[in-house]
Amino acid sequence: MNKLLSLTLLSCVTAFAAPPLEKSSPPAKKYFIDVHEFGPGKVTAAAVAEAHCSDLAVQAKHGVRFIEYWLDEENGRVYCLSEASDAPSIANAHREAHGLLPARILCVAGGDAAPLTGTAPLFLDIHELGAGNVTARGVADAHEKDLRVQGQFGVRFINYWVDEVNGKVLCLSEAPHADAVIETHRHAHGLLPHQVVKVTRGN
Repeated sequence: MNKLLSLTLLSCVTAFAAPPLEKSSPPAKKYFIDVHEFGPGKVTAAAVAEAHCSDLAVQAKHGVRFIEYWLDEENGRVYCLSEASDAPSIANAHREAHGLLPARILCVAGGDAAPLTGTAPLFLDIHELGAGNVTARGVADAHEKDLRVQGQFGVRFINYWVDEVNGKVLCLSEAPHADAVIETHRHAHGLLPHQVVKVTRGN
């Protein structure tokens, strides 16, 4: 057999026997809220802003996108919203950036965000309903009820996030005071939050 023909046939057989590997698609991104517990009087807006800048500097290396955060200065808590493939990536980003690791990382699904007006204080209310007692559909229905009555109490719900696994719901709103948020929930569906905290927003 002609040597050139032999080489041609061998290349064809090899091509059919070992097709090129397809590139695997990257892991799907999910949303997370991680919670840092520093304690009352142990965190300031300036310190959190500095730490957040450090997070942004290393986030790409860990496949994380830090979206925004909220500071509860009175209780010394910081809530960070991010997009990532898994919770360890978020912890690793924080570890490299500044070493301040969160007390917990919640995998959440969110609703459709309304724009902030900036005309009223910002509150984060947290519902602790228990594992197995929360569904994203159920929370969406409750949120719609909130929207129908919020105007009666001067409240404007901005967004909410649901952690179905742990049965937690976090709602962000603009309101004149914490009691207005509670009364809105009471009249809408009766599901009262475990706590309502005043927060400031960073991004």
